Amino acid sequence: MKVIAVNGSPKADGNTFHALNMVGSELKENGIGFEILHIGNKQIHGCLGCNKCGLNKDEKCSIKTDDLNEYIQKLKEADGIILGSPVYYSGIAGTMKCFLDRVFYVSGSNGNLFRHKVGAAVCAVRRSGGSSTLDGLYHYLTYSEMILATANYWSIIHGRAEGEALSDTEGSQIMRILGKNMAWILKMKEVSECAVTPPEKEKKVSMNFIR
Repeated sequence: MKVIAVNGSPKADGNTFHALNMVGSELKENGIGFEILHIGNKQIHGCLGCNKCGLNKDEKCSIKTDDLNEYIQKLKEADGIILGSPVYYSGIAGTMKCFLDRVFYVSGSNGNLFRHKVGAAVCAVRRSGGSSTLDGLYHYLTYSEMILATANYWSIIHGRAEGEALSDTEGSQIMRILGKNMAWILKMKEVSECAVTPPEKEKKVSMNFIR
């Protein structure tokens, strides 16, 4: 089994990285592979709303100026996905938002590539806005019918300078518990696959309110 974490911070070793790494350490302790994709420092364009991914059904975004299509396939192959973002103006960092909009739109337009994967989200914040940012990250996971891993509090860690989050003792515990719970859910899912039949996938019903 393997979990892919997405670091949406422009800083490779910032507090978002440390939060993800804390979760990953627990996963690795449980024999689960762990990798961090650092996308927050990339040039990633926002979604154009062209719907070519839905028309072509090739699991690809029409924008070819970045490595997003490569990332989609890595996430598709993973058993679990963790979304991590710093907090910018009480919301998801811009590059991360562009990444998520396109990745999850391609997924949803191609049969829901992430359905029933185990998902989690974390964010790093100096002071305020963590809850609204975390809520925004959860929107992508719940839309995709993913199985959510949680901890004993909101998965938010505090710190401003790089590495300050390591001094947030409560936040550090939250990340450790999140990692342990995610490993447990992944193992339960693996064991139950042959014993419990998952619910049949339904074709999505779409309705416009103005006709």
